[in-house]
Formats: sequence, structure tokens, C-alpha cells
Amino acid sequence: MSPLNSTSFINATIVHPEFFFISGLAGIPHANYYYVFLCFVYILSLLGNTFVMFMIYTDHCLHSPKYIAVFNLAVSDLCVSTALVPPLIDTFLFKSQLISFEACLTNMFFSFAFLTMQSFTLTVMSYDRCVAICFPLRYNEIVTNKSMLLITAITWIIAGQANVIPVVFVSRLSFCKSIVINSHFCDYGPTFRLACNDNTPNYVISWTHSVMILWFPVLFITGTYISIARALLKIAAASERLKAMKTCTSHLILVGMFYLPICITFGMGARIHQNARIINTSLGTVLPSMLNPIIYSLKTEEFTESIKRFYRRKKIHITGRKK
Repeated sequence: MSPLNSTSFINATIVHPEFFFISGLAGIPHANYYYVFLCFVYILSLLGNTFVMFMIYTDHCLHSPKYIAVFNLAVSDLCVSTALVPPLIDTFLFKSQLISFEACLTNMFFSFAFLTMQSFTLTVMSYDRCVAICFPLRYNEIVTNKSMLLITAITWIIAGQANVIPVVFVSRLSFCKSIVINSHFCDYGPTFRLACNDNTPNYVISWTHSVMILWFPVLFITGTYISIARALLKIAAASERLKAMKTCTSHLILVGMFYLPICITFGMGARIHQNARIINTSLGTVLPSMLNPIIYSLKTEEFTESIKRFYRRKKIHITGRKK
């Protein structure tokens, strides 16, 4: 059966492939070990983010705007890992590198929608920290559970709608040459570059998309931390300044882990080797999802106290059952 079949769209012939071929880390020996490593990372991410969501949901002391954002980040981490890693394992460990055209577009939408949510959530968390440090007396008035839930809902809607547009424009392209996608999933750029008709609108969408989900959040987060730094310099007591800084360390680590690999990949552009780009992007999307729960468990005092309360309740419950 030919991998290509044709459909018509507004009196123009559009050729859609029946399948795409996901190339992955072509030419690297023993690449399967890397995919096994990603599987291990995914399992830890699954356990860690589920634990974070469970603790925030069950502990009423964590029902605050800050931890609504942390809960949303855990959901985003879990979703993006699930969108990327299980299909990747199936593709390369079980040699199922062919993916149908429809399944490819579905994978593209969900992968980028959840990555967008990760970026937006880190941006919202920077806003929360900025208000907490720059306007401490008005924090409870400005940032409420209701306002944080509303912001979260809006970001999910924007992330979903923004990622429908690239998928729609890919569906309007003709693919009459290669069907090999040089990536580890149905990545937008490597996919639309395979088209044999005019894909200029796709380049415009690609740049607009990168500005919206990468550069704007980075600039916004940078602006919030400039404001935070100015506010900290006005605090006379060094102990109070250090205490305020500690509330930001977890978020700063998350920001660095998420944005640095993506910025390096975008910054190098075509100069980066295909396999280096795949390793960089795959680690940049999967490792933060695993490390975020660990960082928040170890670096955030409120969360650490919540874990201690949970185990004390479990210990009392077990002791009471034994009696």
C-alpha cells in the first residue's frame, strides 16, 4: 500500500501521507538505552507529580493561590510526559516508527498544548511571587484562590486554542516527497518543512508560537524578578531579605531547567545537529517534569511540613488500629 493518498480542499489537490516515519536518534548506536532512561524518568515523574497533587488536594493548609499554581504545574508535567514518553517508547523500543497522519496531528496538538501550559504556569507562578514580595500587605487581596483558579482556567483555554491553529495549517499542506520526520515525536517544525507546497504561513505561525510560549514568558518572568530584586534591596534586615529570597529559589530552579534547554535549541537554530536537538528537547521536556516534585518537596518549607503532618496522621492511624 502506498504511504500517500490524496484529498481535495477548496478545489485544490492536497496530498496527505497515510503514515509518517519518526526517525528519532538515527545513526546513534545503542540509542535504545536512552529511550529506556526516558522510560525510567517518566515513571518517576508519574509517581512524583501524582504525590504532589495528592498532598495539595488532601492538605487544607496547602489550599492557597501559590499551591493552586503548583498543583496545575504538576498536572501539566504529568500530561506532557504522558503525551511524549509512552508514544516514544512504543515507537523506538517496539520498532513502531510509522504513525498515521491523523495520529501525528493529535500527538502534535497535545504535546504542544501541555508544553504551553508548563510555560504559562511557570509565568503565573512568577506573578504570584512578585506580588507576594513587592506587595506583601496587599497579597491576600490581589491574589486569591478564586483569581488564581480563573487565571489557570484562562491559560488552559489559550493553550488549547493556540495549538489548534498550527495543527489546522499542517492539515492544509501537501506531502508528496519525504515522509520522514527528523524528531522523536510529531514536532511542528520538522513536519511542516516536509511539505511540497507553500508553507510560508507555517513559518509565520511557528515564530508567533515561539514568541507566545517561549519569549514572552521568559521576558515576563525576567521582569518580575527585576521587580523582586528591587523590592528585596529595600528590605533593611538581611534575615528578612534572605527569607524572602528563599521563597523564590524553587521557582527559579524550575524556570532554569525548563527554559534553558529550549532557548539553547532555538538560539542555535540550524547549526545544532539533529540528534543533539532531539536529546536537548527530549530532556528539556521530560526531566523538569520529574524534578519539579522533588524540588518542591525539598525546597519548600510549607510542603515539607505538609508531608510531615501526613506521615504523623498515618502513624497515629496505624497505631490506633493496632490498639
